[in-house]
Amino acid sequence: MYGKTAGLKINRFRIFMLSLIHSLLLYALYLPLVLLYKQYNSSFRDLPGPPSTSWLRGNFPEMQESENTIFYKKWANEYGPTIQFKVFFNITQWSLGRLTGPGLFYVQGDKHKFQRKIISPAFSPGQLRGFSETFFEKAEELRDIWASQIEVDGNVAQVDALSWLSKMTLDVIGRTGFHYDFHALSPEGDANELNKALSIGFHAATRFSIWLMIQSVLPVTRWIPSSGSAQLRKAKKTMDRIGQELLQESKAQLMTSGRKVDTWRSKDLLSLLVRSNMNTDISYRQRMSDEDVLAQVPTFVFAGHDTISSGTAWSLYALSLHDTVQDRLRKELQCVPTEHPTMEDLNSLPYLDAVVKETLRFHSPAPETARVAVKDDILPLNTPVTDKNGIVHREIRIKKGQHVLLAISGVNLAKELWGEDAMDFKPERWLSKLPEAVNSIPGVWGNMMTFLGGPHGCIGYRYAVLEMKVLLFTLVRAFKIKLAVPKENIINRTSIVQRPYIKGEIEAGGQLPLLISHALRE
Repeated sequence: MYGKTAGLKINRFRIFMLSLIHSLLLYALYLPLVLLYKQYNSSFRDLPGPPSTSWLRGNFPEMQESENTIFYKKWANEYGPTIQFKVFFNITQWSLGRLTGPGLFYVQGDKHKFQRKIISPAFSPGQLRGFSETFFEKAEELRDIWASQIEVDGNVAQVDALSWLSKMTLDVIGRTGFHYDFHALSPEGDANELNKALSIGFHAATRFSIWLMIQSVLPVTRWIPSSGSAQLRKAKKTMDRIGQELLQESKAQLMTSGRKVDTWRSKDLLSLLVRSNMNTDISYRQRMSDEDVLAQVPTFVFAGHDTISSGTAWSLYALSLHDTVQDRLRKELQCVPTEHPTMEDLNSLPYLDAVVKETLRFHSPAPETARVAVKDDILPLNTPVTDKNGIVHREIRIKKGQHVLLAISGVNLAKELWGEDAMDFKPERWLSKLPEAVNSIPGVWGNMMTFLGGPHGCIGYRYAVLEMKVLLFTLVRAFKIKLAVPKENIINRTSIVQRPYIKGEIEAGGQLPLLISHALRE
C-alpha cells in the first residue's frame, strides 16, 4: 500500500513538472509572437532609424559597445531627431527595483506622486544650507588627501579623480542621507559593510545577460536562480538589516524628544522622512510605510552618489583640457575671502555657475532616460519627421506600454537649439544671452534637460548642483589640473550614469587619471 502511495505521489510530481515545463515552453513561444506583433503593429514602425544588428537584442549591442555619442552624433545626423531603434527588452527599472525596493526611482503613478510630495521638503534651500557644512568638510578632506599625495610624490601627483570623487560623494550622501558614516575616504572605507553590500548589489543588478532580459519580461522565470542572484540577495539582506537599524535609531531619537518636531535636531533625509511620518498631525493615509522609507536609502545613494561624482569628474576633465577656463575659474575662486562661503555666496559666482552649467550640458551624467506610456496618447513633434513611406508626421501616436527613450544629450547638444558651437565646451555662453530656442527646453534647471522636467524631474537637482560647486571651489582653488593620459585615450561609457574610461582598460571600470600640483595664490 505504501509503495502505491509513494508511486502515486511521484507520478503526480512528474505530471506537475511536465505541465510546468510545457507551460513555460508555450509562454516562451508566445512571447516572441507578441513582441513581433507589437513591432509590426507599432506606431513607430515606419519611422526612420538604424537597422538591427541582432535578431534578439536589436540595436542594443551597437549601443553598448559604442560611446554614448551614437544617439546625438551618429543616428540623429543620419535619421533625424525622431527615430526608432530596436531594444526588445527594457530591464533597467525591474533590475534596479530588485535592489532598491519601492523607492522614488522605481514606483509609478499615484505612489510616485505620494512619495515625491513627502520627500520634496527634504531638498528645500533651507535644508541645503545645513548640508553645505558636510559638503565642505568632505571636500576639504579630499583636498588634504590629494595635497599629501603631492608631498609624497614631489611637485606633481597622479590621482584617479573618479575613484576619489566617488568615495567623497559616498561619504556625503551617507552623512546627509541617513546619518551614516561610510568612511569611504579613510583606509577602512573598503571594509565598510554597507559600502560593500551596495557595490556588490549594484553590479549584480545591472550586469547585463540574456537571462536577465528574459526574467525582466517573464515574471514566472524569476524564481529560477541566475548569475549574480545569490550576490544580490545577500547584498539586499545586508542593506535591509542596516537600513532597519538606521530607521529604528531615527524613530528612537524622535521618541526621546517626546515627538516634539521642533526640538528634534537631526537633519538627514531619512530622519526628516521619519519625522514627517511620526507627526501626529498627519493621518496614517498620508504617511509612508517603513518599507517605502527604507527603499529611499539605496535610492538616495544612487541618486546622490554616482551622478555627482561623475558630473564633477567630467568637469575636472574639461578643465584639464581648457587651461584658460581653468585659470579664469581659479582666479574667481581665489578672490573669495573665505574657505567656507555660504550657498548664496557660491551661487553668486558667475564663472563657477557657468562652468557647472556647461559641464552638465556638455557631459550630462545621464545622457538618456527611458519612459513607458501609461495610456494611449499623441506626442507632438517640434521638428516634423518624414517616415520610410515619405509621409510627413507632425505628431506620433503612442500606445500604452510603448517605450520611449529621451536622448537628454541630444537636446543638450543640438545645434538647432544652441547654435553652431553646441559641440564645443564653452562656459562663456552662460555669461551672455542664450539663443531664443533654448528657452523652449522644458527642463527644471538651467535651460537644459540634464535634470529632466515635469513630475519626474530630478527632485535633488539643487543638492547635486551645490555639492558640485563646493567640490570645484575647494579643489580648483587648491590645485592645477592636467590630464595624465592623451585626450584620445579617454572615452565614455554608460551604465545608467556616464563615466570616463581609459581606452583598452574598460574591464578596469571608470577612471580619470589627473596630474595635480599646488596652485599658487595670485
